[in-house]
Formats: sequence, structure tokens, C-alpha cells
Amino acid sequence: MADTSTRTEHQPPKGKLANLKTLWSYIGRYKVRVALAAFFLVIAAGTVLGIPLAFRDIIDKGFTAQNAETVDRYFLVFVIIVAVMASSTALRFYFVTWIGERVVADIRKAVYERLITLSPEFFEENRPGEIVSRLTADTTLIQSIVGSSVSIWARNLLIAIGGTISLFIMSPKLVALILVVIPIAVFTIIYMGRRVRKLSRTSQDKVADVGARANESLAAINIVQAFTRENEETRRFGDSVDDAFSAAKLRIKLRAWLTAIMIFLVFGAIALVLYEGIQDVISGTMTGGEMAAFIMQAMFVAGAFGALSEVYSELQRAAGAAGRLTELLSAESKIKPPANPVALPAPVKGAINYDEVTFFYPMKPSVAALQDFSLSLSPGETVALVGPSGAGKTTVLQLLLRFYDPQNGQVTLDGVNIASTSPEDFRSHLSFVPQETIIFADTIAENIRYGRLEATDEEVRAAAKAAAALEFIEASENGFDTVLGERGARLSGGQRQRLAIARAILRDAPVLLLDEATSALDAESELKVQEALEHLMEGRTTIVIAHRLATVKKADRIIVMDEGRIVAEGTHDELSRKDGLYKRLADLQFGSMH
Repeated sequence: MADTSTRTEHQPPKGKLANLKTLWSYIGRYKVRVALAAFFLVIAAGTVLGIPLAFRDIIDKGFTAQNAETVDRYFLVFVIIVAVMASSTALRFYFVTWIGERVVADIRKAVYERLITLSPEFFEENRPGEIVSRLTADTTLIQSIVGSSVSIWARNLLIAIGGTISLFIMSPKLVALILVVIPIAVFTIIYMGRRVRKLSRTSQDKVADVGARANESLAAINIVQAFTRENEETRRFGDSVDDAFSAAKLRIKLRAWLTAIMIFLVFGAIALVLYEGIQDVISGTMTGGEMAAFIMQAMFVAGAFGALSEVYSELQRAAGAAGRLTELLSAESKIKPPANPVALPAPVKGAINYDEVTFFYPMKPSVAALQDFSLSLSPGETVALVGPSGAGKTTVLQLLLRFYDPQNGQVTLDGVNIASTSPEDFRSHLSFVPQETIIFADTIAENIRYGRLEATDEEVRAAAKAAAALEFIEASENGFDTVLGERGARLSGGQRQRLAIARAILRDAPVLLLDEATSALDAESELKVQEALEHLMEGRTTIVIAHRLATVKKADRIIVMDEGRIVAEGTHDELSRKDGLYKRLADLQFGSMH
């Protein structure tokens, strides 16, 4: 697994290919394999440059019977050079490809390790679909670069430099003709490469939009089909795909122009050199073998420069992808553990206190979700939160879970400000059943065991039984080993809710948070689960958000909320005797209280 210590080291690099520096922190971990890859790369490049020299000797020694033995030796040398080139190229390929796969695996793990610790606020501002695209498409692009393009770039750079030196030794005059072209080629690469990098980033963003669009519509397939919006979603997805294609088309067009210009410049120079070289052979200042070697070497050098232009474009694309990944690696969670976390008292009793809490959601900075909110819960007390939608009920739970920190005030557990403790520490004492049930694409048993990973099969079964889920589990094809679809698509809403409750029962934490835990249950299932919940709530501090009368009536206290404030509190009987928000809500939802 990637070393998590790198989390504090990633800062978004500035400028052009500087983003590729991020990759080195991962590549540098495998110095031995990098050294071996570099060694075989140098050998492979050197043998390529040795081929023209072997041909020179073969040609100059002639093909007469008198020179047959000498020619045989030179051909043997040539075969040995080719064998060394083949084996060194294969070994270079192995080590470079291994490094590419390993580095991408490390980056994926490092990015995910960072993402899994970020607060919900980050995912409000960044679409999960786009993030998944970065985790898959961008890392795949980097794998191609690290495992292939960088090696090709380095090999061709060596051939270009070594070949140019060799050409200069053979004929300085002819090399001078080539050097006229090089500055033009370099300027073209740099100038057009910048534009390719910008277009590559735009193209990757558009591809991410495509993934996000598909993810959004497929995740809501029931709504799409229920409202017969298949054609509309197809059109919107098609527009996103076309936008991505348009962006890619511009990038491809620019790369095509870059390639064409480089090939023209390089091979135009070769034509000029060929003409001048033939004149030298005619005048006797060069041998035929030297001329052949020079032309072959020049073609290798030309091919190397041409490949460099293409690989440079690929590196620009990789720079864009690396930049996007670096943004994730450098993302900071708004919810951070303190440098010296305060330990909670042992054992945790479950005393909860909200002290004049004011909180604004990041996406709604002008509307207070909670305003001067104060509430105390004694250990073992059950408190129900009621109120209209948007009153701030769910926010109360989210602040206790420390998904967000309040702008003012504090939340304490057993007298300890939860912001001064380790999030993993205090959350281990909370059990949560959310309104939107989360089911993983795993077996039923593992979904329940998510509440406590070390739980035995017997404990998982007991939790399922307590949540009134055992009957439908045993009726499933493979019982507890039944693999559920993504988001529990094979289960009904009530079945998913009961698995979530079983998970919370297995958690066995001193603080229980229920956000509409019985909202998706039919009357019969609700009765069974309600009995299980009442047993679960015994001796635990419980905050319940519920509109069902059965849950509300049995709470020790009912807190009536409206617009982020507490407007009334008391027992069911006390509040139902007063003309107020609670009575109006209860009459609307349950009929007359009397």
C-alpha cells in the first residue's frame, strides 16, 4: 500500500510539466528497477547506434570473394549487435512496464486513501462521478506514460543525442545542415506543446463530465424511467459525449499538425543531407560505406526526433492528468484530527451537549441550518427530533458525527469537545442508521458485519434476527452468503432498511442515531423493527428523527424544531395538549391526537 505519509507532501506544482514531478515521489520508491530499466535502455539505444557502423564496415570491405572471411566477421558482429538489442529491449520493456503498473497502483491507493478521509463538504463541491474518472481514466493515462511513453522518450533522446554526436564525427559539414533545422523543430515542439497540454486538460475534463453524467442518470434509473425521461437523458449524455469528442478533435488536430511539421522538417533535412553527401562521395571525400552509415544514422536520429515530438504531446496529456490527481492528493479535509487529540472517558456513557451551536452549510452560506442551538442529552436518554423539512433535524446528527464543524458553539460527548478528539475514536462510539440506506455490493453477511468487522457469524445472525431481517434472509437463494447488487438493488426498501438496522445493532455503541430508520417499512415490518429498536435503545443515548407516531410517543423527550431553532420540547402528551407546531404536524401526519 502506498505510504500514507506522503499525504502532507503533495502540493500542487506550478507550470507546464511540473505536475509530472508528483510522479517521481512514487517512481523513486523503486530505484533498483528504475536503474535496471535505465541500464537496459542505454544498452538498447547504444546498439541501435551501432548498426550503421556495422553496415559501414560491411559495405566498405566490399563483397568480393577475397574479402569473404572479413565480411563474415562483420556480419557476425552485426548479428551479435541485433541479439543484444533485442534482449536489452525486452528487459527494458519488462522493467519499465512493471514500474508503470506499480506506480499507478500506488497512486490509485494514495488517492483513494486521501478521498476516504475527506469531509462530505468536499463531495458537495466536487462531483463523485468526476472524481471516479480521475481515479480510473487519469491513472490509466499515467500508466501509459510511465510504463511506455517515458521509456520511448528517453530511448529516442539518447539516440537523438548519441546519433547527432556520431554524425558530427562522420561529417561536420553535413551535420551543420541538420543543425539548421533543430532550433526550428525545438521551437515548434515547445510552442505547440503548450497548446496541446491545455487542450489535453480540457479533453480530460470533458471525459470526466461524460462519466459523471452517466453515473448520475444510471444511479437514478428508476426516476428516469418513471418520468419517461430516457430520450432526454440520452440527449444530455450524447451532448456530453459530443463535447468530449470536440475537445479531443482539437487536440488530435493540433498533434497531427505537430507531427506533420516535424516529419517535414526532419526528412526535408535528410533530403538536403543526402544530396550533399552524394556530392562528397562523387568527389571522393567520403566512402560509400560512410555515406550509407551517415544516412542510416541520420534516419535513426530523424525518427528519434519525430518520436520525441509525439511523446512530448503524450507527456503534456500526462501532465494534465497528473495535475488533476495532484489536486486530489493535496486536497485537505475540513475535518481534521487535532495534533494532540483528547481521549474520551472510559467507558463512554453517552452524555451529549450542543452548546449554542450555529452552523451554515458551505453551499448555503447565507442560511443558517442551526441558529443558537442548545440541547443536552443525559446518558441513556431517548430524544426525538420533529419538525418540518429543512428545520435542521438531520444537521443535528451530522454535527454529532462531525461530518461538519459548527461556525459557532461546540458539541461535546461526555464533556469532551468532539473537535478536540480523534474522529475515528469518538465515531467508534456512535451507531448510525441514515435516512438513505447504504448497501454495498457484497454479501448480506458482510453488509451487516460492516457494523463490527470482527463479529462472528452467530453475532451477525443474532443482529439480523433482532432487526426482523432473518426471515427474508433465509428465504434468499444463498442465505447470508447472497451477493447483493450495487446499492442493494435486489432488495426492497424495507429489506435494505432492516439490514441497515441490523448493522447498527451489531455495532453495539453507547450512542444511537436514527434518521427516519423505519421510513421504508410496511406496517408489519415496522412493528417488528420497532420492538428491536426499543430493545436496542435500552441503556443507550438515542437521537431519533422520525415522523412515525409510534417512535415519537415513546421518546423520553420530543424536541420540536423549526428554521434551525428549538421552538418547543416536552413529552408527547405535554406537547399534544398545546396549540403549537408539534400538534399541527402531528394532526397533519397522523390525524387527530385525540
